[in-house]
Amino acid sequence: MSGGKDATIHIVEKKLLSDNWCHLYKVSFDYSGANGVTHRLEREVYDRGNGATILLYDPARDVVVLVRQFRIPAHLNGYSGWLIETPAGLLDGEHPEEAIRREAIEETGYQVRDVRFLFKCFMSPGAVTEVVHFFAAIIDTSDRVSEGGGLDEENEDIEVLEVPLASALGMIETGEICDGKTIMLLQWAQLNRASLR
Repeated sequence: MSGGKDATIHIVEKKLLSDNWCHLYKVSFDYSGANGVTHRLEREVYDRGNGATILLYDPARDVVVLVRQFRIPAHLNGYSGWLIETPAGLLDGEHPEEAIRREAIEETGYQVRDVRFLFKCFMSPGAVTEVVHFFAAIIDTSDRVSEGGGLDEENEDIEVLEVPLASALGMIETGEICDGKTIMLLQWAQLNRASLR
């Protein structure tokens, strides 16, 4: 049986529905499957640009630096909206490593030295174009150069958390941490703990 890789796709129309904070498109396309049958399909696609996230780990204290901030989509889906996450942000035209260095200082106050690229992935490819670049960095208390908390001009209200790695992993099981990128980085840390020292 042949897979979807044998399909052909032809974009018929890409219509802009909203260009407020990001771009929402209605895309019509012809999808010809491996069986040779063509269907006209329509999807809404959200383009917010690409992003980056980072695991900040202090091996001397065995803690990870996380942030807590309000997310309206989570609130609208029945949660409080206050999510615990790894520092992250959009690239805004920067190289992913430059962007995550900037975000780390803005959100946590930590200036990272050696940044290690881990992997990149689509977080919600059924509807969102965003690719997130994942990084890790070793830090210590001397790397904290400001309070963090985000940018006032972006109305960010970010709480900086320093959590033992074992506790953070436990918070996944209890549901206190339910952000996808954060779960991925914490599980990566658990699997690669020896390389983080």
